[in-house]
Amino acid sequence: MANLSNKELLAELGVETAQKKNATRSPREERIIAGFEEIQRFVEEHGHRPAHGEDKDIFERLYATRLDQIIAQDECRSLVEEIDHQELLDKVNHISEPKGEYNSNEEILKELGVEAPKEGDVTFLKHVKTRAEVKAAEEIAKREFCEDFEKFKPIFETVQQELQSGLREAKLLTKNAQIDQGDLFILFGQKAYVAELSKERTHGFDKNDYRLRVIYDNGTESDLLLRSLQKALDRDDAGRRIVELTAGPLFSDISDDEDLSSGTIYVLRSKSDHPTIQASRDVIHKIGVTGGKVETRISKAELDPTYLMADVEVVATYELYNINRNKLEHILHKFFESAKLDIQINDRFGNPVVPKEWFLVPLFIIDEVVEKIKDGTISEYLYDMETATLLSI
Repeated sequence: MANLSNKELLAELGVETAQKKNATRSPREERIIAGFEEIQRFVEEHGHRPAHGEDKDIFERLYATRLDQIIAQDECRSLVEEIDHQELLDKVNHISEPKGEYNSNEEILKELGVEAPKEGDVTFLKHVKTRAEVKAAEEIAKREFCEDFEKFKPIFETVQQELQSGLREAKLLTKNAQIDQGDLFILFGQKAYVAELSKERTHGFDKNDYRLRVIYDNGTESDLLLRSLQKALDRDDAGRRIVELTAGPLFSDISDDEDLSSGTIYVLRSKSDHPTIQASRDVIHKIGVTGGKVETRISKAELDPTYLMADVEVVATYELYNINRNKLEHILHKFFESAKLDIQINDRFGNPVVPKEWFLVPLFIIDEVVEKIKDGTISEYLYDMETATLLSI
């Protein structure tokens, strides 16, 4: 049998070797997909598809209209069928809207409570937008596909990780929230990043507002006024500002009388004769937070699998003031998660147990991390176990 090339062998096996070309999409197609993903996010947040009706929020009704249009057009349906995991394109479950509800700008403005003047009225100016129309248009703030979204995508990914790890939190907003460049919000279930803010306050109908470029985590963006974003945030009862967790006083050698002592970070070293512990005793530490005395916490360590069924020694403590102990402990454990000690021991009844809160990390690194939490810069670093160093990100 003649020697066959890899390509010929694959052909004999019926394996297609031709490379498929990556499909490129037009900006219009990207907008259609992004618009459909907004509808999907609405469904995930509210538990139902957007519906029509006078009792519904204007944005839900606009989403419902958009879904109607996607279902009605074969080109649009084919673009989003593969990502329709919620079966939104299923006509059986679809409730159509009365025809023409949003066939004109006047009808959309009416839904927003804005009456469009009729021709012949002394207030009507042909081909000139009224102030009410301009303001309503700013409120709607049409989103478009973000051409340079790859530049902003890492921001959203990092923020999501930090929200999950406790390095950031989403806080309720006050009315007319302050907005600056670089701010992050959760608006109608989507993360919104204020990428640009005009230098001068010379925008809007009264030339007394800032112009913003806002990027959303679904790959769209909008060009709107600062006051329009404030109003949108006010409308959203679930709207949040995403902020870095600030430690407040946290650590201090001297506490003020008004400070409330909340507890202690403690770092322990095991005296276990387990081979794994013996081999790396100086860099294996248990990190925890307690509201009581550390000595009381570890008084029966030799009977507790949490402490490796052995005595321990306290190698460092850091006193806390005015801080959520559980949240701080969660931050520490998430930060050192990659260095978590993988060890199994038997408890006093012979049952296998995998202890938590033990990490392969030198004491000087723990000291550095405490300082980073103290000055509020911990989110800018990660722990590299291979080199036992903190790396800036």
